[in-house]
Order: sequence, then structure tokens, then C-alpha cells
Amino acid sequence: MTKMKKAIAIALSAVMLAVLLIGCAQQPAGGGGTPAPAEPAPGTATPAPAPAPAPGQATDPATAPENNEPVVIRIGWTPPDVTGVFATVTQFMEAAIESARPYGIYIEVVERPPTDHSGVAEQIAVIENFIIQNVDAIMVSPTDVDGITPALREVNQAGIPLLMVNMMTEIPGVDVTSFVGFDNRVAASVTGWSLINALGGPGPLPQAEEQMNVPVDTHLNLQWWEDLYRGFDKSSIHGNVAIIEGIHGDYFSNARNAGFLDVIDQFPNINVLTILPGDWNRARSVEQAENILHMFGPGEIDAIFAPSSEMGFGARIAIENAGREEVLVLTHGGTLESGDWIRDGRLLVDTWHGFPDWGWYGVKFAVMSALGQEVPYMYDIGSRTQWIGNADMFFPDVQLEPIPWQEILDNRR
Repeated sequence: MTKMKKAIAIALSAVMLAVLLIGCAQQPAGGGGTPAPAEPAPGTATPAPAPAPAPGQATDPATAPENNEPVVIRIGWTPPDVTGVFATVTQFMEAAIESARPYGIYIEVVERPPTDHSGVAEQIAVIENFIIQNVDAIMVSPTDVDGITPALREVNQAGIPLLMVNMMTEIPGVDVTSFVGFDNRVAASVTGWSLINALGGPGPLPQAEEQMNVPVDTHLNLQWWEDLYRGFDKSSIHGNVAIIEGIHGDYFSNARNAGFLDVIDQFPNINVLTILPGDWNRARSVEQAENILHMFGPGEIDAIFAPSSEMGFGARIAIENAGREEVLVLTHGGTLESGDWIRDGRLLVDTWHGFPDWGWYGVKFAVMSALGQEVPYMYDIGSRTQWIGNADMFFPDVQLEPIPWQEILDNRR
């Protein structure tokens, strides 16, 4: 074998009063004008089996002012696809939207993803259509950063607030109002340290030679892992890992590969066996994991790193089909489904990307920016390790700060 080292309580009622998302992927955005605030917007929401947001959100209609002048905000939102990851984001956007209604803030989200994660030209057309519609803010989770940069510059030229989701890296020549997400490279390094733990190094995972008893609410972030391994004999860890990356050569694949290898390259006796593209797709990742298991038999591979939940699911399905339960799967994301897979022992770890935060704070910052208010330039959700010992801290008990809608109204310009 070849050694390759490049290689979210709010009061969300039991039944939500209305879903205000319009224009799903099957329904063209635009037309219809601005609806009367007392009526919910037409259209259907992307279905998502996600939980209600956490308690603590101060949105009880009984406490909300009745004399606020109605405010209508339209947000254009284009994710790269409609998988479970972005369905989770949409669910928490809906929760934020619903929490604003008692305050007289009526938020419409025009959601338009491309056909699939490689639909760069489609996403450019969607962004340009948002500009034509003169929406109040645009939220983008990019298919490919470089590919859609010209369209992002058009947003700047139109004077529309631009929020980038799923990244924390500045884009040359683009004025971003707010980044909401995480550092992709840092997140992958968190996963790299989780692998070292799984290969016998110290940490909370049961595979450790001496498993640590870590309080459940400990943030297993990059700083925590680096502090733990300071002074550790890195030659003592041995293992073989394969990588199923996203789309080869794109921003997200490059950043996640690099972050993972930032850790693995410190350990001379860990081999990266191969890197194959899973295209952020479950079915494609099943195929690639099958190829990996064919190339490397029992005893020749310890783990597969698949840096998205969908690809992690695919890798695990192939492992189960082949009866190769000894091969561990480490993935990225943090969805309701991946939490269940961790509890069931099917995934070892899932590095948290904060999808509920993207929807919750994305809506908050989009509304604030549309009302002329300052918002955080970079809002980092803080990537950290999710494993069977702390999975309930992520889903179903997602914790997010209440949105102070009255304060936002009072401060509008």
C-alpha cells in the first residue's frame, strides 16, 4: 500500500402556526409581491425531520407588544443542495421566522438550491434572480466559492447585504456582511485528533488504551485536543486511514483534507492509504467505500474519514454490507440522523458544524442587516467532537440563544 500524506427553549408550539418559506427547488422564486403581514406566505417548506429548537426563547405572544408597526423582510437563500444537512438549516430558519411573528416581523425566505452540489451555474443564476427581485438580504452556502464569486460581487454592486454560510474564509473582492458557520480546516483537524484517540491515543473514545472520563458538557474543540496531546509521543500511534473527500479540488474538499492532514502528518506511523471523491453524496460514497474495502482487506485499514454526514452514511453502509465492522467511520456535520447513527454505534464521531446555528443566526443577522444594523462579521459556531458520550447535547437538546426581536426593532435605522 502506498503512504500518501497529502492526501441549536424557544417556544416553538407543538404545531407551528405557519411555514413562511416560499419557492422551494421545485417552485420558481419571484412574483406575487409582498403579502399582507397577517397572512403566511404561500408555498411549501422543505420537509425536514428535525426537532423543535431549545427552550428559553422569549417569543411568547402574550408578552410581545401589540403596537409594533409590521415589518416585512424577504431573504433569498440558496444552499448547495437539499440533503438532510440543509433541511436541518431550513427547520431552524422556520423556527426563527416563527419566533419573530409576535413582534410584527414577517420574514419570507425564498429558498432556491441548484439541482445538486455541482450546480455552480445554476446557483449563479439563482443569486442573480434574487438581485432582480430586490430581496432585502441574500444568504449563500456556496457550491463552489471561486465559481460563484462573480455573482457575489454583483450582490455587492446591488447594495444587498450578503451572508455566507458554512465558511469563515474571506473571499477576495467580495464584501461579505456576515459569515455564519465554522472554519472548515479547523473542523477537520478536530476530526483528525478524534482519529488519534480512536487509534489508541488518550481521549474520551472507548478505543483509547486508557479512556478518559470527560464531563459530558466539555467542548471537545481543537484547543482541547491540542492541549491534551501536548508532549505526547506521536510515534506511538499506528494506523491506516482512507479519505472519501467531497468534490475533488473544490474549496470545501481542499480545506477539510488539509485540516485532517495537519494532524495526521504529525504522526509518522499513520498512513493515508487513498483519497477518493464521494461528491458529498451518499450513494456515490457507498461505491467509493466499497472500492476502498476491496483494495484493503481486514487488518489493512482501520478507519475511513468522510467529511460530510451524507458521505459518512454511505461509507458505513458499505462497511455493514461487507461485514467489515472493524473499520471505523469519522464524519462531519451534525444532523438528527447522524446523532442517531452515533447512538447506535454506526458512526464513531461526527464533528459538529452547527446546522441549527446557521438557520437561527442566519435569519437573525439577515434581518438585522436589512434593517441597517451592525452584525458580527464572523460568527463561528465552534466545531467540536460529537460522540456517543455527548450526542444528546447536540440533538435533541440543541441550545441556541433567544433572539431579541424587540430590541432589533427598536434599533432599526
